[in-house]
Amino acid sequence: MPLQLRELELQEDRDLYAMAREIGPGENGFVNTLYTSGYPRFVRLLPVLRDYASGIGLPPGQPPQTLYVLYDGQRPVGYGKLRHRLTNSLRVTGGHIGYCIRPSERRKGYGSALLAEVLEQAAGIGITRALLTCNEDNLGSRRVIEKNGGRLAELENRYCRYWIDLAAEQPSSRLG
Repeated sequence: MPLQLRELELQEDRDLYAMAREIGPGENGFVNTLYTSGYPRFVRLLPVLRDYASGIGLPPGQPPQTLYVLYDGQRPVGYGKLRHRLTNSLRVTGGHIGYCIRPSERRKGYGSALLAEVLEQAAGIGITRALLTCNEDNLGSRRVIEKNGGRLAELENRYCRYWIDLAAEQPSSRLG
């Protein structure tokens, strides 16, 4: 079954919760928004995160953010966050897109496929240049970003800032 990118749904099953738990609270600057202590809390979190995509109930100063989940068949393998615009804080760390692949599925090409698809979503909402940030020592993420057209614009305090021109043709994803 081919890879599929889906926007976070109001009714997700325990497989997505299991992925969130496997990822943990976050690493390398990525904050796992889906990570909660207990499945009932996870279920209550889903509508809140869905509302964020429409700008409803956002914490002060945060832009709308859409979550996309990458599935290989029925198994969620990772997810990405698409922030609809940048704030001053996101220009320093976070950028337009954050993404994470569950540890048991890393080094299989899922990160590149996920980022390519989220970049398409970004272009679809009118973002012409996407900012992505990562730790200098996160070589896997750096390779994924560069494979998707990222150009290193700045390296400061061991933190990389990449820009991807969405007006240029992007590498094709593996989804189909």
